[in-house]
Amino acid sequence: MLFLHGGRADDRTASRSWHLAALRMKPFVRATAAALDGAPVLLAEVRYRVRGWNGDDADALLDARSALAELGRLAGDVPVVLVGHSMGGRAALLAAAAPNVTGVLALAPWCPPSDPVSHLDGKRVTVLHGDRDRVTDPQASVEFTHRARTAGASVETRLVPGGDHAMLRGRLDWHRAAASIVIDLLGEAAPSVTRKPDPTGD
Repeated sequence: MLFLHGGRADDRTASRSWHLAALRMKPFVRATAAALDGAPVLLAEVRYRVRGWNGDDADALLDARSALAELGRLAGDVPVVLVGHSMGGRAALLAAAAPNVTGVLALAPWCPPSDPVSHLDGKRVTVLHGDRDRVTDPQASVEFTHRARTAGASVETRLVPGGDHAMLRGRLDWHRAAASIVIDLLGEAAPSVTRKPDPTGD
């Protein structure tokens, strides 16, 4: 399982583990680990080279693909679920073209209307987006998932009433919901994974 944090549209400065976007993903990783309850699932966080997407360079997508390749070397040909927030959500949705990616949880993703969806045919995708997000557009997520569904993806969209982009308002609910969704996405690909009741986050 790979977690991809957010970033900026354009920024070529180095990405650091102490940047807020990277730190924001930590509770999601912990909540997922708690929900897995010791199941043999590798959880890894993608660390970008730079902070931005940077137009056609799509640096975050390149880093996501590199991380998938490295995961394959470490764990072999295993099913992978991608979890991405904001820019990381965009990277996850596009990196899902990799054949071993079976599911994506996109948290408040950045979904430009020009991004392709045909590669999501046969994939499971869940989008969780606050309806008061002022950074990425919840309606763009709805439109993206509609296109993905038409392309053959199994898609679910959940708009969170009052939810903001940072997912800090009601953060425990965000963490628990994300962990539950991820377990469902992973469980279909890896039936040995079982849900721990009432996963917690912080």
